[in-house]
Amino acid sequence: MNYSYFLVVFSVFQLFFLGINAQSKDSVQTHQIDEVVVTAQIKPSASLSTNLIQTLSESDIDKTGVLSVSDAVRRFSGVVVKDFGGIGGMKTVAIRGIGSEHTAVLYDGIIVSNTQSGQVDIGRFSLDNIAMLSLTVGQSDDIFRTAKASASVGVLSITTREPSFTDKRYSFHTQLVAGSWGQFNPYLYYAYKLNKKFSFSLDGSWQRADGKYSYERKNVDEVIREKRQNTDVDIKRTELNIFGELTKSQKLSVKAYYFDSERGLPGAIILYYNNSNQRLWDRNFFTQAKYINYINDKFNWQIQGKYGHAYTRYIDKDAKYPDGILEDIYKQDELYLTSTLLYNLDKTISFSFAQDYSYNTLTANFSGFAEPNRSTSLTSLSAKYDDRNLTVIANLLGTYMSENVVVGSKPDNRKRLSPSLSLSYRPFNSTGLRVRASYKDIFRVPSFNDLYYHRMGNTSLRPEKTQQYNLGLTWSNSFSEFFNYFSIAADVYRNNVKDKIVIYPAMFESKVVNLGKVKITGLDLNVNTHFEINNKLNLQASGSYTYQKAIDITDPEDKNYRDQIQYTPEHSGAGSLTLENPWVNFGYSFIASGKTYAEPQNIERNRIEGYVDHTITLNRTFQQGRYKFRIQGDIANLANKTYYIIKDYPMPGRSYRILVRMNF
Repeated sequence: MNYSYFLVVFSVFQLFFLGINAQSKDSVQTHQIDEVVVTAQIKPSASLSTNLIQTLSESDIDKTGVLSVSDAVRRFSGVVVKDFGGIGGMKTVAIRGIGSEHTAVLYDGIIVSNTQSGQVDIGRFSLDNIAMLSLTVGQSDDIFRTAKASASVGVLSITTREPSFTDKRYSFHTQLVAGSWGQFNPYLYYAYKLNKKFSFSLDGSWQRADGKYSYERKNVDEVIREKRQNTDVDIKRTELNIFGELTKSQKLSVKAYYFDSERGLPGAIILYYNNSNQRLWDRNFFTQAKYINYINDKFNWQIQGKYGHAYTRYIDKDAKYPDGILEDIYKQDELYLTSTLLYNLDKTISFSFAQDYSYNTLTANFSGFAEPNRSTSLTSLSAKYDDRNLTVIANLLGTYMSENVVVGSKPDNRKRLSPSLSLSYRPFNSTGLRVRASYKDIFRVPSFNDLYYHRMGNTSLRPEKTQQYNLGLTWSNSFSEFFNYFSIAADVYRNNVKDKIVIYPAMFESKVVNLGKVKITGLDLNVNTHFEINNKLNLQASGSYTYQKAIDITDPEDKNYRDQIQYTPEHSGAGSLTLENPWVNFGYSFIASGKTYAEPQNIERNRIEGYVDHTITLNRTFQQGRYKFRIQGDIANLANKTYYIIKDYPMPGRSYRILVRMNF
């Protein structure tokens, strides 16, 4: 079946339907009076959701002194952020012991993809223009989404700021961040209302740092004190957004994004060796558009499109190479189209149908490379029942994928159906207690690196399959005017991973194979509180804890049988405390992790010790005429402890940051 043809026909049918509906609406003359429009970012309800969802709003980020997107995500329960250290180190997100290739990243509703590696480096995103971060484990309660948003274990959603205009047609703010290790980060944002229907925003930032932070490492009885080398970064980002409110029921948004970075790759610290000659250049561009039509009480429709290009250049100067240098250049291109139709049968029952199509290519600068291209069609059918006491969501995802190569062999076409079911139930009307349960069957296809990487790729790989089970309780309440909010969410879960894709060492050449089976059992606990001390003082506290037993059950004869999988702590957690007042706001937060292991065997030489990372922040916002100022100071890793998330890649010690922001 030609799925691209199906997508076009489906979209044309929807347009035809909308045209008929629009004509019927236009035949009625109406008169409208001016109205006041109040806009705000909707924060998903963690207590009502059928699956675990965690959020950080723009104000939450400001209050806790979070320094980066990866630093923010590390505060979510059930998450492991692999961080290779420093400002320029790669940072990927893994959920509940399942590889980072299973985590989808949405940027304003559209997937950020990397077909080459299957992993998205969240270090490329800046907090400067972010309105909200949210992490959903399992299937989202929002069924008015793309099919691709359902094709993962969990979704990290990044939502950028939309401009709001009150007494003037423009909004402008400038910001400067300076800090340790030569960090210098200016940022500019400008938004303008063109007319009653259209507005735009343009923002840009430049970030540079030498990144030469100190670290300590113990070698037997000797303590080695060094500075990281080859850690400089030079990053430029810019983004243009156009917002159109065509009618009260039709909205259009267009985005163009550009990212350009050059950075040194510091490499691993091995004994006394601290040098690295590796450098990496990344240039990413994408443009995406989204059109939504809230046709009537029964039908909503959206269509989205995206084109993306990624350029990666890697250089390693080392005498071991024939010419003394290794230079790899990769170019990725992606075309993505999606259309979603939502039908509300009544106030409690709704259905959605989503059809996605994407086309990905990868080229390289050396001969003999496969130069693959991949066509993917995703079809999602969802049903939702939602009343005051019960929410039930069912989803069926169909995947069809085909590949072609210029050189060598290619894998067979793949097709699969993936179901999911989730529910939330309130057993007592008099309390805020809810019970939730969910099941999701999902898989991830091998990346281009898995299939075609030089002398390691394996075109016979099967998709990596995952089954997710979750059972949880949520409860929220307000006890008094003083203790005005309390919520708790506890989830126990079980994940099974089959046909895990691993690199299998061999005598002459390593090979990527389907070898692994992993069983993951865990608990996520999240608590949030708010105290209104008086009309000038309020206190907020939150905490999360994760227990995760993720063991390898591949082969009883293996030495690592039933050992904890790599880089997954059994115990981890985070917490924050913020005090808001008329003088200087105070925030404290911490991230804690138990021991992990760098290799499959849980033996002493592979052990990485646990850590606690403390951050404090002081900030004040004040008005001076028509200008609004914010001054903020942060201290990260307050105890100045050298710790490791990835073996031999020390994380930075104590660091300082000052932020000055002006809005008008």
